[in-house]
Amino acid sequence: MKKGLWYAILAYTAWGLLPLYWKSFETLLAGEILSHRVVWSFVFMAVFLLIGRGRWPEIRKMVTNGKVLLLVGASGLLISSNWLIFIWAVNNGHVIETSLGYYITPLFNVMLGVFFLREKPSGSQWLAVALAGAGVLLATIDYGRFPWISVTLATTFGLYSLVKKRVSYDASIGLAGETAVVFPIALVYVIYLHLTHHDSAWSLPPLSLTLLLLSGVATALPLLWFAKAAVRLPLSMLGFIQYIGPSITLMLSIFVFKENFSPMLLISFALIWTALVVYAMASVRVARTSVAK
Repeated sequence: MKKGLWYAILAYTAWGLLPLYWKSFETLLAGEILSHRVVWSFVFMAVFLLIGRGRWPEIRKMVTNGKVLLLVGASGLLISSNWLIFIWAVNNGHVIETSLGYYITPLFNVMLGVFFLREKPSGSQWLAVALAGAGVLLATIDYGRFPWISVTLATTFGLYSLVKKRVSYDASIGLAGETAVVFPIALVYVIYLHLTHHDSAWSLPPLSLTLLLLSGVATALPLLWFAKAAVRLPLSMLGFIQYIGPSITLMLSIFVFKENFSPMLLISFALIWTALVVYAMASVRVARTSVAK
């Protein structure tokens, strides 16, 4: 469990610090950054699986199952959409909204569970959803517009998680399949930008270009750490640790990127933090009741 705790902290800390990483490419279009992220993630996972032994039967089983391929394709498109929105938001001064999005994701998952998995949340869990809804409403009033970045991030990642529940493959096999699905699209886009002289990546300073080429590693490693944590830790503990990510992102948005954090937005986040505490306590109570039975 101790090793699992460190893996979880590593994964969520890395995810929380990702805005600093993507900010180093802010001169590039979000689509170009995403395309390189997909291409190099695919390359990294291909090498990773080639080095690993005994994985090819799992890969062969995945690519010969039509239903599984369809689900992997859907999850690849969903996570790519999530990455694109996140990268665009970070490089256009909306880091606070990305933090808000990942805070409300677990609560959005409750709604998905109700509609798609026929789950029955407790009264406390419904209260958490209502508090989070009030927080989003206040954020909308403060922004003067609907916080579409936050809601879209929560929606795409929530649907991605829902699809992943239907496919029983570990993180490395799953990520390899997801990136393989969108790899041709990303590669064609990179080639198109180059041929039309609209690409900027190859004119980056050597250090920035090296970092961009390592985006596959930056994408895959936290996911692999998370997979190692998930098999070692109780789900309730993992649920608490996951808020490290958006908390780090929120701190970066305020103290590093100097984004405006108004009193109304503070109240909005306070409501969402309260919702998360209520939701976490309710989830722990449900878990203990299940164990007792």
